[in-house]
Amino acid sequence: MFAAVFRRGQRFEGERFQLVAVPANREGRVGYVIGKKLLARAVDRNRLKRTLREAIRARRPAMNAFDVIVRLRRPCASKDLAAALADASALLDALGSGKQ
Repeated sequence: MFAAVFRRGQRFEGERFQLVAVPANREGRVGYVIGKKLLARAVDRNRLKRTLREAIRARRPAMNAFDVIVRLRRPCASKDLAAALADASALLDALGSGKQ
């Protein structure tokens, strides 16, 4: 899934995140790329993934049409996770509305 989405997907760029999406042939899937170099503690990476999953779940009817990869692009401190989630939410809204 990851290679095909990265190769053919439409990119949405945010301050901290990149969203790569391609129309899905079946129910959409979501993958996460959150590197250890960008968010050092495993507890913070897992917390970010859980909050991203919840943000995607809230938009699920619109997100089912896409295979999506959410990728952290810049280092993020644990105290900045709320701001990072706001950035990701804006990208998810842009994907749902079709704007870039």
